[in-house]
Amino acid sequence: MPHILRSSIPFSTLDPPQFTTSHDNIKLQSNLDEDYVLNELSNLLPISPKPPIPHPYNHDRSISNKQVEIRPVFDRFLSPEDKLRGVFVQKIKGKSGIERALTECSVDLSLDVVAKVLNRGNLGGEAMIMFFNWAIKQPMISKDVDSYNVVIRALGRRKFIDFMVKFLHELRVEGVSMNSETLSIVIDSLVRARRVYKAIQIFGNLEEEFGFERDAESLNVLLQCLCRRSHVGAANSYFNSVKGKIPFNCMTYNVIIGGWSKFGRVSEMQRVFEEMEEDGFSPDCLSFSYLLEGLGRAGRIEDAVMIFGSMEKKGCVPDTNVYNAMISNFISVGNFDECMKYYRCLLSKNCDPNIDTYTRMIYGLIKASKVADALEMFDEMLDRGMVTKTGTVTSFIEPLCSFGPPHAAMVIYTKARKVGCKISLSAYKLLLMRLSRFGKCGMMLKIWDEMQESGYSSDMEVYEYLISGLCNIGQFENAVLVMEESMRKGFCPSRFICSKLNNKLLASNKVERAYRLFLKIKHARHSENARRCWRSNGWHF
Repeated sequence: MPHILRSSIPFSTLDPPQFTTSHDNIKLQSNLDEDYVLNELSNLLPISPKPPIPHPYNHDRSISNKQVEIRPVFDRFLSPEDKLRGVFVQKIKGKSGIERALTECSVDLSLDVVAKVLNRGNLGGEAMIMFFNWAIKQPMISKDVDSYNVVIRALGRRKFIDFMVKFLHELRVEGVSMNSETLSIVIDSLVRARRVYKAIQIFGNLEEEFGFERDAESLNVLLQCLCRRSHVGAANSYFNSVKGKIPFNCMTYNVIIGGWSKFGRVSEMQRVFEEMEEDGFSPDCLSFSYLLEGLGRAGRIEDAVMIFGSMEKKGCVPDTNVYNAMISNFISVGNFDECMKYYRCLLSKNCDPNIDTYTRMIYGLIKASKVADALEMFDEMLDRGMVTKTGTVTSFIEPLCSFGPPHAAMVIYTKARKVGCKISLSAYKLLLMRLSRFGKCGMMLKIWDEMQESGYSSDMEVYEYLISGLCNIGQFENAVLVMEESMRKGFCPSRFICSKLNNKLLASNKVERAYRLFLKIKHARHSENARRCWRSNGWHF
């Protein structure tokens, strides 16, 4: 078979390739294999050694006072946090040298930038503390406990426990007193790292080592962190061991009841209830809401109904949390008639439903494929002036994008955005994916514009959805334009997407366009390999 493209002009003189052949000389078979075409096209490229992968730094280094100054060539493209983080990639020796390099970055420092530097990337514990100690000396950063909580949270998130504990001791030396948020961050980080004994040990030495009082409030923080991470047994044991040594309040008992409620341990909940009453505390609505949810998880909904009916006799009038517990119980068994009964009862008792009420009902209706009822409940929630959280909207859109056309998901998105709810990047990607699959490219491009207006930048996943959707409806030229934009921004779509677009172009006899795109993809893949090399050496941007 002859070559697909022939020219009497040597390839090296083409800048870019200008084809002297006409489409009359091009012969294609309808079932031409894509790999064969790419091999034929690649034969036209001149054979030359691969150029060396460029280094992210230029090599114009000036030596002064036996110190090497390295100037990144990409500084103007980097965000402030990447510039600051890049200082540690340069392997500068000495604390003073690092601090001088950080100062020379000349960025507009703020607590938000400090948090981004610490929470992203792969800085070690020592580097994180060194950076924060430099940042706290700057006039833009306030020297209060909220600033210190940023680095403590970052160290805990990366599980640098030893560095975190050491920093806590330094905090006291600096004369900064920790607060309840600091304690919560420390305890939760330790429990999340599976160092439960260490968390309890730190709480036991709270007054001696950190100057923080061990009272009911701090005890509740410890118990909440343990129960949140499913260490209810450890929380209950410590609860029993300090009884009489630390004063309890009603919330202390509620935390333990709520912990057992997550596992449906009815006998344990009843035991804590009895202890609560013996110690002179009356169970409140929060106590009963945990008990009712626990009974529901244990499959004892009839007992939950009985206890709900006897609450007023015990001097506790059900509030919104109690009704929410009963609504959740009936949603879990798919009994939406009883669910709506308790919802109407909630309204008739002049108890205002909260955002949790509607979230549970809407999500339950969507999971049960009762989409029309879910949309009606969503409208009612918005009519009451409630704006749901970003993650909640995403939880509504996700199941709606898993089956059927994207109409209902678009309704949720449009109404949520209209009332000022911030839409997450995950929700935008879900919508783009579904609209692309159904060929709704007009709506897809509109969503893409709105996503960028919201401050989100497109990544490779977004570009792939766009290219695939445009290919599905035959807009190949627009698909090529999006492909070229993605490569200009440093994203090279997957081979599947490239093959899909290439096959569509070849099937439409747009061989010249396919060839030009092939050259650009080849160049983009070489740039992608260069970036991978840079990142393997620690430079992230």
